[in-house]
Amino acid sequence: MQYQAAIFDIDGTLLDSVDLHAEAWRQILVKYGKDVPFQDVRSQIGKGGDQLMPVFLSEVEVEKYGEEIEKARGVLFKREFMPKVKPFPGVRALFERMKQGGLKLALASSAKQDELEHYAELLEIADLIEADASSDDAKNSKPHPDIFQAAVKNLGKLPVEATLAIGDTPYDAEAAGKIGIKTVGMLCGGFPEADLRRAGAFEIYRDPADLLRQYDASPFTR
Repeated sequence: MQYQAAIFDIDGTLLDSVDLHAEAWRQILVKYGKDVPFQDVRSQIGKGGDQLMPVFLSEVEVEKYGEEIEKARGVLFKREFMPKVKPFPGVRALFERMKQGGLKLALASSAKQDELEHYAELLEIADLIEADASSDDAKNSKPHPDIFQAAVKNLGKLPVEATLAIGDTPYDAEAAGKIGIKTVGMLCGGFPEADLRRAGAFEIYRDPADLLRQYDASPFTR
């Protein structure tokens, strides 16, 4: 099948930000009495706060403090960590190549809408995307499919079988797979290739620049 659209995750896929998100969550959890090892927190990045917090907090704690914790995490991240976020190489060039091939492009992230817009500008791709979907568009974050469903809808209701997702976490592949979208995995977010394949990623690349180098042999040209 000739694919018509590509829906990209952002953190860990297009931006080198996974460690920064993990550290922000770790610091906030410590303030609420949960001294969670960094790697344990990092393994959950890719989920939104609604799915991450129950891993480390009881149901009662989430009910009592969840909204407060998520807000504090957002404030801390924007103040201390967002200025350190950097794009992976090759993102703009990859998007241009995809556009040349006739693909519609969208972003689908567990970030808030204002963060997503900031990232699109940082990546210099705002003029190349047709649609986006953030946590503001979804009741539940990844690995639930809500964000990908919103992205498909915002793209103009393309057939899911004509759409590919690109993400760095198992949660991206799980979420996309729940609505019948295949996922191309990226290793640049730090998740093991085996975990990505187990979650449903059917092709794997190191990073956006690696996909660009191999683009003519990639699923996007078949």
